[in-house]
Amino acid sequence: MRLAIGADHRGVQASRALLDRLRSLGHDAVLMGTMTGEPTDYPDSAYLVATAVSRGEVERGVLIDGTGIG
Repeated sequence: MRLAIGADHRGVQASRALLDRLRSLGHDAVLMGTMTGEPTDYPDSAYLVATAVSRGEVERGVLIDGTGIG
């Protein structure tokens, strides 16, 4: 399955761990948005992931943010 993972700056570490796990299970997963830990707003990554899903570039999207409500 092709998946997109996006995160705000507080979710970067978790998104990288998830990426590694999904790839180890044979999925084609890509990271979208910030991956540096630089401050960023959750909606920026959410937009990238949602656009990829709606265009059919990926089958599913996973979003991780520091508040847990995204």
